[in-house]
Amino acid sequence: MTNQNEKRMKKKAVCDSCKHQKCRDGKDCFHLQDMILPEYRGEKLRLTQVAAGIEAEFYLRKNRLEELILFAKRMKYQKLGIAFCIGLIDEAKILGNFLRRDFEVVSICCKVSGIDKDQLHLDKMQPETHESMCNPLGQATILNRHDTDLNIICGLCIGHDILFTQQSRAPVTTFIVKDRMLAHNTVASLTCPYLRKRMIGD
Repeated sequence: MTNQNEKRMKKKAVCDSCKHQKCRDGKDCFHLQDMILPEYRGEKLRLTQVAAGIEAEFYLRKNRLEELILFAKRMKYQKLGIAFCIGLIDEAKILGNFLRRDFEVVSICCKVSGIDKDQLHLDKMQPETHESMCNPLGQATILNRHDTDLNIICGLCIGHDILFTQQSRAPVTTFIVKDRMLAHNTVASLTCPYLRKRMIGD
């Protein structure tokens, strides 16, 4: 590899500042094609093919739940796991009912095992009471024991979602992102000018 190619591959990625997005037309700004294409094989290739097929066939015609169901069917998944926040148990029930029409579904609450935060010296909202910690490692362990084919995050807190994903043996997708202030609509913090102004502090 020439020094020039090495520099190109180490080029800092700031694609959000790009004014052209010529990658849409085939430009390889980071000279990755030769290295990355062989990575798309086996299960990774299958995942990519199914994802591209759903995008091409149902673009702007299916919502995220419909896409999730289609994806799981086309991947021939049979057992799905739901890792949910106790604060979204109603949403988890509805999601589970939809999915059980086509799949076996296992669900696990974030407070599984009832471990008091004191045992790990975690901050508590009410220090004088028992306060069960969120237990994403426990959630992933239970779903691993059930040999789920795909695990679905339903409103896990920031950080807990990371731990869950690291511990899960099955691939993970997120259906609901936790945002208590914005009714779990995280994109509002980017699209609402009033919220942006408050966060920037103007």
